[in-house]
Formats: sequence, C-alpha cells, structure tokens
Amino acid sequence: MQEIQLAKQFYIDEMNDYITYSEIASSIRDKQLKEILQKIAGMEKKHAQFWKDFLQKRGEKEPQVEVNRIKISLLKFVAKFINPLLVVSFLELGEANAYEKYYKFLKSTSLGKDEEEKLKNIILDEIEHETVFAKETEKTGISNIRDFVLGMNDGLVEILGVVTGLSAVYLDKPFIVAVSGLIVGVAGALSMGIGAFISVRSQRQVNEAIREKLQVIFDLSPERAVEEFKEKLLETGIPEDLADEISKKLGKNKESIKKLLIKETDENEIASGLFTGFAYLFGVLFPVLPYFIAPSSMVALPFSIIFAGLALAVVATIISMLSGINIKKKILEMVLSAFFAAGVSYAFGSLMQNLFGINI
Repeated sequence: MQEIQLAKQFYIDEMNDYITYSEIASSIRDKQLKEILQKIAGMEKKHAQFWKDFLQKRGEKEPQVEVNRIKISLLKFVAKFINPLLVVSFLELGEANAYEKYYKFLKSTSLGKDEEEKLKNIILDEIEHETVFAKETEKTGISNIRDFVLGMNDGLVEILGVVTGLSAVYLDKPFIVAVSGLIVGVAGALSMGIGAFISVRSQRQVNEAIREKLQVIFDLSPERAVEEFKEKLLETGIPEDLADEISKKLGKNKESIKKLLIKETDENEIASGLFTGFAYLFGVLFPVLPYFIAPSSMVALPFSIIFAGLALAVVATIISMLSGINIKKKILEMVLSAFFAAGVSYAFGSLMQNLFGINI
C-alpha cells in the first residue's frame, strides 16, 4: 500500500534528521545553538518513533536506516570551521516541505484519533523548526546569501539573453558583444542597487512616520490606537470577538502594539544597495567572459550558455535548499527558462539583422 511506503520513507527521513542534528550539535561550541539542535534532534527522534509505531500497528517492520557518514562528516566540518547555522538552515529548509507531505498524509489516510492528534503535533513541530532556523539565520546575516544568489541569478539570466541576441548580429565581433554585455550589466547592477537602496530607505522612512503617528494617537487618544490595532487584526482574518479580546489585552502596552503594527527592518540601505548591485554584476561575468577570448561570437556562444547553465544549476541548488523546493525540479526550471530566453533573444537578434539588413 502507498501509505505504508510513505510511512517507511518518513521514518527513514526522520531518523536521518535525528542523527544529522545530533552529530552537528556535538561538533559545535555555541551553547545556545547546541541546545536548539539537541532539542530538534529529540523532536525528530520522537517523530521517527511515531512512524515506527504506525508501521507496527499495521503489521509492518520499520525499515533499515542507512546513514551517509561521508555526508555527515562533511556537514560537521562545515559546521565547525565555517558556520553551523549555514549547514543547519540549509538542511532544515531543505526539508521544509515535510509538513506539507505530512499534511497531505493526514488528509488522505485513515488514522486513529490518537494517531491523528500526534501527526497534527508533528506537523506543527516541523513548522516550528523552520521558524526557529529562519530567526537564527536572520540574526547572523546568512539571509544575505539568499539575496546574493537571487541578485546574481537576475544578472546572469538577463545578460545571457543580451549576449545571445547580440551574437546573432555581431557574428564575427565577439569583443563588441562582450563590451555591450558589460555595459548593459553595469547599468542593470546600478538599477538593482539603487532600487534596493530606495526600497530599504523608504521602508525605514515609512516605519518612522507610522511610529510618530502612533505616538501622537497614544498621547491624544489611546482608545483610537487600540481600535486601529483591532482593525489590523481583522484584516488578517481573525474573528471579531477574538480580535476584540486581543486588542483589549494589549491595549495598555504601547510598545507591543507598535511592534505588531510596524514591520521593523534592521537592514542598512547603503549595504543592501551595494550587496545587491555586486551580486548582479557577479552574475554578469558568466555569460560575458567567453566573448573576451573567443575568435568569433559563434564560438563564444556555446561556452557562454554552458557557463551560465552550470552557474544556474548551482544557484538553483542553493535556492532549493533555502526554500525547501525540490532541487531537480528547480534546476530544470531555472536552466530551461534561461535557455528559452537565450533562444528567443537569438531569434530576435537574427530577425533584426535580416529585417534591417545589418551585416557586421
């Protein structure tokens, strides 16, 4: 039966997570992080026990768990000598879709009342894991990796399209293609960087304006501030009676209401702008570089596509681990979409060449 096979796989996954987190916890010195990992390892072991019991009740034996010691040794090395949160956040977010699988299992499988309640708690545990590590990675700035990867991806895909399209026009002038690609890349990097700067700065200014407004409201009419907070709660879909109760309880705490009404940001607008711009520019290098050394655009083009494809595969892998998306599907999605854009750009470049009689 399908549910038995799923349960066996869930057991294997949970036991592997338990062993992995336990091993990483034993190799790091940060006391707080060690405690977090040990706690989550214990929860994963508890989850594995649930699936073991589930199988035994149906006359099935739990499957043998094979541990990849090479993988764990590598993870322990990275955790110890680079940054443990980097490894842990990747692992946990890579399994972020576990709660979705469990939720589908809950809805599609006939379970006893006790089993149903335990599985609901496991789903909540998995969501909690994701939230805990998200908070920890925000504290250490690891979330910047995500921004860098996404910025790099934008630059890579856009300039791949540019140089591919120009290759159809400047068949024997690869240097012109390279320089043109760099010019567009620098302009794009400036646009991205300035956009990030303005976005972060604007958010900070909006927050400050809201904070000042709330301060005035609290001083002149505390009841109105509480009412405004209640309206925000209602907008999120919370029932009116519950929103009324929450707003009344928090009404006397000005700071709590301010924090709930204002989306704080600790980002530095200058650092954000520079980081985003350089990430975009870094992505530009992969498709452009072959045009500086190849004798013709047609020779440079396949190398440009290969370099871009390899870089996109790495980017897709990192994005998948950070967001819990299936790695193979994400690589296929990103690489094919980039190649499709390159193909359309080349076709458009050829059309422009033939339409306007360009012969360079």
